[in-house]
Amino acid sequence: MENIVKAGQRTTRTLFLVMSAASAGTIGMATVNPILAADLSGQAAWAGLPTAIYLLGAALSAPLWGLLMDRLGRRRGILLGLVLGMAGAAAVQGALSLSSLAVFLGAMGMIGVASAAVQLSRFSAAEVHPPELRGRAISNVVLGGTVGAIAGPLLVGPAGRWAVRLGLEELGGPYLQALLLFTLAAAIVFVGLRPDPRELGREVARLYSVPAVEGSPRRPLGTIFRGPDAFLALSAMVLGQMVMVMLMVITSLHMRNHDHSLMDLSLVISSHTLGMYAFSVVSGRLSDRWGRHRVILAGSFTLVVACLAATLTPDVLPLAMALFLLGLGWNFCYVGGSTLLADQLTPAERARSQGFNDLMVGLASAAGSLASGLVFDAVGFVWMGWVGAALALVPLLQALRRGRLAAHSRLAGAAPG
Repeated sequence: MENIVKAGQRTTRTLFLVMSAASAGTIGMATVNPILAADLSGQAAWAGLPTAIYLLGAALSAPLWGLLMDRLGRRRGILLGLVLGMAGAAAVQGALSLSSLAVFLGAMGMIGVASAAVQLSRFSAAEVHPPELRGRAISNVVLGGTVGAIAGPLLVGPAGRWAVRLGLEELGGPYLQALLLFTLAAAIVFVGLRPDPRELGREVARLYSVPAVEGSPRRPLGTIFRGPDAFLALSAMVLGQMVMVMLMVITSLHMRNHDHSLMDLSLVISSHTLGMYAFSVVSGRLSDRWGRHRVILAGSFTLVVACLAATLTPDVLPLAMALFLLGLGWNFCYVGGSTLLADQLTPAERARSQGFNDLMVGLASAAGSLASGLVFDAVGFVWMGWVGAALALVPLLQALRRGRLAAHSRLAGAAPG
């Protein structure tokens, strides 16, 4: 028992390091993706396209990663994903030398596929812990994004100067940075992710008498996600991601149109990504103590406030605060939703259902990213904020209703017969 607990803690620490390195690479790229797309295409309307392709690659590959990780194990699956990310980051340099938008988009698709494998690692942390610790286990892995939130955007300027010294394009610097960081993450997985979380999760399931470890029938996906809590979890993650992506993706171009410097842009994106990850420990512990519904409710409300606040002024500090709240709201929806979904699944259902969940999250956010450039070009940034606020109301109302029903059920159960 003690050895299994220690192995679970070691697994979570390893995944934290992997998430830290990988997120620093992807967030650094996200800072300049819209600018590079606008430059290569010559049209502001396509600024959201690379992030849409990235998210589409992540979405479509998520179910496949779920199946592969069931067959190959979590360790080999995550490692394979990071190798694909390395190849994608290297391919961007070819896109710059050829001035090819098509090659750039293909590279972003590969990086999206890699990201899907890394993002599924949060569920690997959940499966090696008992139910009452799953929230904080997931949040501890997501917390690794704090390193990326701080380091990724802040390294954009130095990475650009480094690329220039190597005789490359300045905008290629963040992609060289990502190549090195994906390589570091792959080395951490290769050395540190032992035993495989799949095997460790099965031992945890046996210890805590979780059914359907092997051989039992699996519920169809439709049956699982028709359950009100599973549907709320999916809604919180899908719409939370869509709202966050819509506003975040276009902020770089919005700021450049108001003549802000690259340093100003980095400050706002750093503030946003700090909100996304820095409070993961808090959201995970609140999810275990408050309950999943309340955390999703708090996250959805914060998203509404953030979207409305972002429309008020293009000044750096107010915009940085609005984007910080946007990241924080996303975090509460993401951690609360991930934990609530993990609660609904048996070990036999995990990889397939979690892969489907991330497919839906990725498809929704890819649509949001693509729409962000088109809506911004057509009607401007203010409309982006209003649309985002309206979408965030959906999981807010769902969580409010589920929380009330759960409270009524507890009261009815406590009433004397």
